[in-house]
Amino acid sequence: MRPARVLPPALLACLLLAGCSSVRLGDPAASATNSPAGAPAPAGGGKVIAVGAGPQKHYTVQQQPPAGSCHYRYEHGEPLEDRKCTPGAISPAVTQANLGSTICRKGGYTSGIRPSAYITGKEKRLNAASYGYTGRMADAEYDHLISLQLGGDPNDPRNLWVEPADPGHRKGAGVNNRKDPVETKLHTAVCSGQITLAAAQKAIVTDWNTALTSLHLG
Repeated sequence: MRPARVLPPALLACLLLAGCSSVRLGDPAASATNSPAGAPAPAGGGKVIAVGAGPQKHYTVQQQPPAGSCHYRYEHGEPLEDRKCTPGAISPAVTQANLGSTICRKGGYTSGIRPSAYITGKEKRLNAASYGYTGRMADAEYDHLISLQLGGDPNDPRNLWVEPADPGHRKGAGVNNRKDPVETKLHTAVCSGQITLAAAQKAIVTDWNTALTSLHLG
């Protein structure tokens, strides 16, 4: 006689109280109830977005990937980040529950948590070497992959990269890229309740070029 299988407490309660006879043993849905509350949302391909240190009173220059180890991707001529070097990182200080007191509060939030130009200037030069960027530094943005207005970590090296200018950009015209308005539209949608914070963050790290359409924001 085979020994009887012991049902997990959560599944047993479901079977007894809710009649969940369709849940199979070993089904991912059966074990989902054991996931820790508040765990980071999976990003594209089921990956979890890393959580950084969050805002700091005193920032320090962060170590960057080795020179030449990061490689731009291109989509319709648009430069995109290396997903291994820059997978994104979120701030633990920003959650769905505290949007009103953080990124959605009136009077602004990001200016008070942004690292100084002294810190980011040094990091930008190091990161340019990581990506092999040799263009004009003034035309490239040291960009937060998940922007601060979407709860991105302020100074985690996994969330920052030297973003080259867009195709057709006039040399010497300064920073001007198409990612910024996408971030602003996502921020507006998060703060108005159209989408969740986690959905916006996932869309950005998956592909910011398709973030708006993937969330039906046009």
